This record gives sequence, C-alpha cells and structure tokens, in this order.
Amino acid sequence: MQITLGLRERKKAETRQAVHEAALRLTAEHGLDHVTVEAIADAANISRRTFSNYFASKEDALLYGDEQRVRLLVERIRTRPAEESAWRALRGAVHDLYSELGGPEREWVIRARLAKRHPSLLARQLANHANLERELAQVIAERGGGSETSTRSRVLAAAFLVALRIATHMWTDEHETRTLREVMDDVLDEMAHPFDEE
Repeated sequence: MQITLGLRERKKAETRQAVHEAALRLTAEHGLDHVTVEAIADAANISRRTFSNYFASKEDALLYGDEQRVRLLVERIRTRPAEESAWRALRGAVHDLYSELGGPEREWVIRARLAKRHPSLLARQLANHANLERELAQVIAERGGGSETSTRSRVLAAAFLVALRIATHMWTDEHETRTLREVMDDVLDEMAHPFDEE
C-alpha cells in the first residue's frame, strides 16, 4: 500500500512539474497572452481536465516552480539552529537553499520578467506571497515561542519576502551582472539596518 501511494505521489509530482515546464516554455516563446490552458495541456501530453486537477489557471502553472522553492525555504528555516535569531535563521536558510540547489535557473529570470509585464501574473504571485508570509510568520513565531499573529513575526516575514522580491527584480534589471546571492545579500544587509539611523 505504501509503495502504491509513493508511486502515485511521485507520478503526480512529475505531472505537475511537466505542466509547469510546458507553461514556462510556451509563455517564453509566445507570450502569456497568446498561451492557452489547452495549449499547455497539449504540450504536457495531458487533457484539459487533468490540467484542472493540478492547477486552477495558467498563472498557477507558471508560478509552480517559484512556490516549490519557497516551500523548501520554509523547511530550511525550520531546521536552522535554535539559538539563531529569526533574521539570521532566515538569511541562513536562503544560503542553505542556494548552496543546495545552485544558482537560479533561466526560469527564474523568465518568471521575474513576465511578472513585471503581466498584471494577472503579478497579482497571482502577490497572492502566493501573502500565503507564504503567513507560513513564515508562523515559523518565526515557533522559533521565538510567540504567536504568528504577533507584530514582530509578521513584520519580519513581510520584510524578508520583500527583500527577496526586490533582490530578484534588481538582479534581472542588472542583466545578471552579479549573482543573485550577491544581490540578495546586499538587499538583506540594507533591510537589516534600522530606518531611523539617518
């Protein structure tokens, strides 16, 4: 029974990844406005109905890779040493994930540029980040023994995600002249400074 469930879950993950890759490829080639759910389903060798079992929209399919990386990031934060401050744990988790997965793939650049050009994709990305912000606030609260609704947990989670978003946009605007990790470190350093120092 466990083997059957394991195979089923792996097959679902493979299908989800194939749909994501098809959506990304077609959007890069033709533009978001010229790609339909049907075209993505055809490219992934699945039916339109099967597509709907995995994703609610083409925007969701496009952003799947981004969401997976962020979920991995949340897990890495949970495994950071308990004695670290929340901010250090967040930064350490980013470095852990970067080391584990390597530098960003071309799809990061494509997604970042698409989100800037297409309001529907940006809106979906922001909705995903709102959900992630809640998860991060919960993880931060767990580390400090507080509540995920506390002001500190929510502000730290929001600031961290904003820093990552700014870094990704800066990196693509600079045409990748520096590594994403270098840009992230600069932005996170700046975010760590109190605003009332100047």
